[in-house]
Amino acid sequence: MGYQPTCNRARGRLKTAQQQNIDKQILCLHHAMAEKLIANHHYLSQIIETIEARYECGRMRYGAYLFWSSLLEHIEQPTLFMDTLLEDSPQLRAYRRQTPLVGILTEQERQIALEKIMQT
Repeated sequence: MGYQPTCNRARGRLKTAQQQNIDKQILCLHHAMAEKLIANHHYLSQIIETIEARYECGRMRYGAYLFWSSLLEHIEQPTLFMDTLLEDSPQLRAYRRQTPLVGILTEQERQIALEKIMQT
């Protein structure tokens, strides 16, 4: 019986390690997406449409809607935009997991961004 809680704790640590790895990958992808978005504002309308569509159909909560909408208003301030998007907090990790920044990176750009993780 004493072994089972240890097993559960080990399983919990494994899940946490997996989640941390996923969060690291998502963070790296968001860094690449943000750089591309800052350089190419023509993606903004696509992202705004995604945010609006997700919110209207109930796939995005109001807090996330406000976050993403207000973040995009700061695209002309690259440092603020990047710092906010890449903030290491539980809330921002959750927002990034449901990102509306889709369709910005090509598959090749995505692979290059993920390869950077392997080098660190």
